[in-house]
Amino acid sequence: MNPPATGANRGRRLTRVEETSAGGFVLAQDGSLRVALIGRETRSGRIDWCVPKGHPEGEENHEQAAIREIAEETGLEVEIIERLGDIKYEFSAGNKLISKTVHHFLMRQVGGYLTVENDPQQEAVDVQWFEIDSLHETLAHENERRIARGVQEWIARNV
Repeated sequence: MNPPATGANRGRRLTRVEETSAGGFVLAQDGSLRVALIGRETRSGRIDWCVPKGHPEGEENHEQAAIREIAEETGLEVEIIERLGDIKYEFSAGNKLISKTVHHFLMRQVGGYLTVENDPQQEAVDVQWFEIDSLHETLAHENERRIARGVQEWIARNV
């Protein structure tokens, strides 16, 4: 059954679509307690800082997708430290209601350098290192700020 139309989509039925993405927070190789975030330009021209992530391709599992997406969107080679958790949310796009799950991982840089030149979708317009303590003020989305607290907790336990 299709969900009821709401807001701008009132009067037409929306088709529910399930989507999955994977990505996460990458700790800098130099031990500086910074993570790499990508900047995406909003419709209003503002830059929103967010966690690099994207859809699995082919037979990729979540971990493989996260590692590839990080490389494409940030230029960094990474390894996964641990799973941080998932975010689930819904949004409408055209006549679709997208129900999305994003799998987040804590990773560490093992090579590469910051660049958005390899992003095939050119979604990322910038990439920068940010101090762990500034993530709450920097990240554009509350659900990513919640996951960032897991990064801070991991650092408190392990550094």
